Amino acid sequence: MDISALRLDVGSDTPCFLSSDHRPPSWPPPPDFPVVVDALGAPVSLYSDAIWDFTLWARKPAKLQFDTPSRKLGTTLCDTNADLLRQIAAWWLWGPHNWTLKTFLSKIWRFRPVLDLCSRESIAASDLWRFPRVLDELPSVLSPSSSIDVLAQLHLIYEHREELGFFILDREGLRRLSAALPRHISQQTPYIPPRIWAYQVNRLRTFLDEFHAHKEQLDACYSHCLSAYAEHYDSIERAFRLEKAERGASPFSARTKRERFSEIAARFGVDELLRRWLLGPSESLDKSGRSVSTLSAYFSMVGKVGIAYILNHTMMRIEEAWSLRCDCLNVEHDERFGDFYTICGPTTKTIEDSDARWVASPSVEMAVNAMAYVSRLRAASAAADPGRVATAADLSNPHLLTAHYEPWANARHSAHPISVRHTYPSYKAIIETYPKLFDPEQLRIRFDDLSIARSITPTLDSEIFKVGNVWPLAWHQLRRTGAVNLQATGVSDASIQYQLKHAARAMSLYYGQGYSRVRLNERTRATYIRTMYETLSAQLIEVDSNRFLSPFGNSHRDNVLKLVTSRDHKQLVDAARDGNIAWRETLLGVCTHRGPCEYGGIDHVSRCGGGDGRPACADLLIDRTKKDRIRRLSETIAVRLLDAPEGSPYKASLEAQKRSVETALNVIAHSE
Repeated sequence: MDISALRLDVGSDTPCFLSSDHRPPSWPPPPDFPVVVDALGAPVSLYSDAIWDFTLWARKPAKLQFDTPSRKLGTTLCDTNADLLRQIAAWWLWGPHNWTLKTFLSKIWRFRPVLDLCSRESIAASDLWRFPRVLDELPSVLSPSSSIDVLAQLHLIYEHREELGFFILDREGLRRLSAALPRHISQQTPYIPPRIWAYQVNRLRTFLDEFHAHKEQLDACYSHCLSAYAEHYDSIERAFRLEKAERGASPFSARTKRERFSEIAARFGVDELLRRWLLGPSESLDKSGRSVSTLSAYFSMVGKVGIAYILNHTMMRIEEAWSLRCDCLNVEHDERFGDFYTICGPTTKTIEDSDARWVASPSVEMAVNAMAYVSRLRAASAAADPGRVATAADLSNPHLLTAHYEPWANARHSAHPISVRHTYPSYKAIIETYPKLFDPEQLRIRFDDLSIARSITPTLDSEIFKVGNVWPLAWHQLRRTGAVNLQATGVSDASIQYQLKHAARAMSLYYGQGYSRVRLNERTRATYIRTMYETLSAQLIEVDSNRFLSPFGNSHRDNVLKLVTSRDHKQLVDAARDGNIAWRETLLGVCTHRGPCEYGGIDHVSRCGGGDGRPACADLLIDRTKKDRIRRLSETIAVRLLDAPEGSPYKASLEAQKRSVETALNVIAHSE
């Protein structure tokens, strides 16, 4: 191992407190080598530790454990294999990989079953290549979705065997494993039917509306409860410092002479609000374990509902929304178009940008304001806790969604600073935590819901998605539903790419103009292109031939549309993917030409309608529903012609486009 070549690189979004020239002094690293240090340089985890704690780097609980039993095999790593995993982990951190901390941890969790299997069979992982019978069991313990990645890492370990000092599989073992791995077919994220999507959005909106209607009362109630704690324990700082055994009865206990919390909530006019969203019919606000904690639970619900509302209206990823801070909303005014709302925050999935923008609906302002209001209240409580570590930035501009830092909160003695985030829950977990948020009957799938969902996502699991079942809402469904709806309403490909924060203009470059060699993030490309074909087939299956016209008459049009109307959904997806059906939108209608258009017919129509002096393109179908749009295009070209220099190529191009547009308008006029 060339020690001088080792370099720590865990991603620019990770607040690593080690310099890039901090590297192991030898290989394998010595037992006392500090893998993780805190902001003051004190070691948090040493190389030989059973747990490497990356919480300070990840800003959320993140531990790599070498001594816990595997979930799948129930096997604890033997000392030999635990040490091999440490070496692999150290090499992945300091070697030539350039991974983020999140990617690093993910790869370790995916790779560990290899060593778990070897420990169960009482062999060292470095000897696995000698035991073909054990090797043949490896595919059964690997996750199908991660098996190819594990194979790739085993290959890299073999290629770097001289530096590492060991390998796990030789070339024959790698070949044998590759042949045995099953082909993994990932399922497309479901598209939420409009009725169900609208219901959940409206319920989220109702919750936020009620919060804003009671904001002043909630603020007053919260302040009163903090004052009661300060008075009861002599100071708010002492209320934070006291351990549970030392606190005795709370200020709202029946054993004190103070008001019960139910009386306080009623006096401030928030008791019915808390009951409506959090309590069952017979539950009391003074029930043991509830009391003032119900107020904290409601504030936490504001954050979870707000996150869901933002995701519905921005198509952000949940990881991106979870990182937003209170100042994330930006409103810009344009004299012609009015106010523009954008959400600002970091994105690192397929592009890396610490200050990305998402165009948002104006209604997200109410969600952001509600979340920011609660977050700032809680930051003020955290600032009063003498044992809480918090930076000035975390207090002045906290995350939109924070933990509860009230003196009555169960987690108030946590040693983690407030910059450390807890892991985000699933949408399903939020629905289960707050059962009064949605009515399960409204989420139950109806026949029409399923028909629409299957038209967009034909691969839906028939056991999960069937009439009568409750639709299993998930975060990424909100993102895909928004993307499909944008495509269906004609939003430009560049705008969709910007909103989704994809690495490249997938639709316009890859499909619309035939740039088949464009460099895309592989997973992004696969997901987006699959969505594209499914959306395309859904559009084609609804084709009404009377809508489309050909410059060469109805017979020619019918011959083109015959390929579409004679196929079912699956055939259309396959035909579109294989290039047997081409169908892409143009300014005049649709183009049915297979492959790229050498004339730029997606956004330049001179060739489409025969404006260049030749007959119109045989692949053009004019869309009669675009009549007004085509007429406006004609007017725009006419205005530009007034300023075009005589004899210039620009004027010749405009004149050719005008003739092409007039051809389309004439075809539509003769059909009416």
